Amino acid sequence: MIRITLFLLLFFIFINYQNDQKPRPRARDLGIVVGILPPGKNNAITDVSGVRVGHSTLIRGDDVRTGVTAVIPHPGNLFQEKVPAAIFVGNGFGKLMGSTQVEELGELETPILLTGTLNVPKVADALIDWMLALPRNEQVRSINPLVAETNDGFLNDIRGRHVGREEVFAALRSAGEGAVEEGSIGAGTGTVAFGFKGGIGTSSRVLPQTLGGYTVGVLVQTNFGGVLTINGAPVGIELGKYYLKEQLEGRRIGSNPPRENQVSDKADGSIIMVVATDAPLDSRNLKRLAARAMAGLARTGSPSTNGSGDYVIAFSTATQNRVRASENIRNIVVLGNEATSPLFEAVVEATEEAIYNSLFRAKTITGRGGQKVEALPIEKTVEILKKYGMGR
Repeated sequence: MIRITLFLLLFFIFINYQNDQKPRPRARDLGIVVGILPPGKNNAITDVSGVRVGHSTLIRGDDVRTGVTAVIPHPGNLFQEKVPAAIFVGNGFGKLMGSTQVEELGELETPILLTGTLNVPKVADALIDWMLALPRNEQVRSINPLVAETNDGFLNDIRGRHVGREEVFAALRSAGEGAVEEGSIGAGTGTVAFGFKGGIGTSSRVLPQTLGGYTVGVLVQTNFGGVLTINGAPVGIELGKYYLKEQLEGRRIGSNPPRENQVSDKADGSIIMVVATDAPLDSRNLKRLAARAMAGLARTGSPSTNGSGDYVIAFSTATQNRVRASENIRNIVVLGNEATSPLFEAVVEATEEAIYNSLFRAKTITGRGGQKVEALPIEKTVEILKKYGMGR
């Protein structure tokens, strides 16, 4: 009897382990098609030629659940060949290091790194080390590291500031083209979105050749809340997790105020949206493109609350528009204003789907103080989508 019981116990542990290792689906795997434009080959920011993404995930003991994610616009030396860039701030409750120089000059000269809030200075310091060590940077005396964050302190020992040089270099070295790992990984390891496990998500859109054939890719780090809406379906309400739920119920039934560690009805947090395109845009139209990412965010049910840092970083990889240090006069080609509208549609759709992918791909995480954030329940979500006439 003891042997049989032990065997069954080990069997169930094995089955649960296998289930935990099984990849969770992306939105399109479930028949969720966002918008009208087709995605690129990988439906990822890396569909923009030359863009690479790398992660370093730090899970240690019971309390460390954090990491860093790197987005690299092109494989060359970014300081010597800068790219046009812009930043749009939807709500500025956050720490986006390096933003003022990008805004002033309209240029990006380092990879974009995403991490947890209190890790920003350490990550920036490591990024400076990385850039100074690159060939042809031996005489460089100023580096503007661009580092963005969301607060992963609910699941992570954020005060420990565990991400440093080793993790930053690992993310940069591992950066590659092709499919991008999503969910509870890298900078998304300890994040929470809509009361469920958030994380890293990505998506892309390709314009028809008649409109230039350009690609727009988006990568997000989700750590915010609201009333989760998927392709118009009120998923958060149906699942019973949404912004102001407890307060609304409290007014009706006189319940106690929400618990301090409750995340299901809070909307504060942050989201970082990184937008890449191969369309030849200058910094002015990149800022207009970045602003439209906020429409994609809104479609998912975010109200951009007071305590949410909602930032968009946009850049163009168009080779002819790179900013080379030796040039005093530049000859560039840029799209006219009328030609940007299809790109605006592309960024709205890609941002919305990237957020969905961050939720669908994220796995349940238990972290600081034994606090646990469940992954979005796939089967229940699919049932809700079917109820509203969408999804498989």
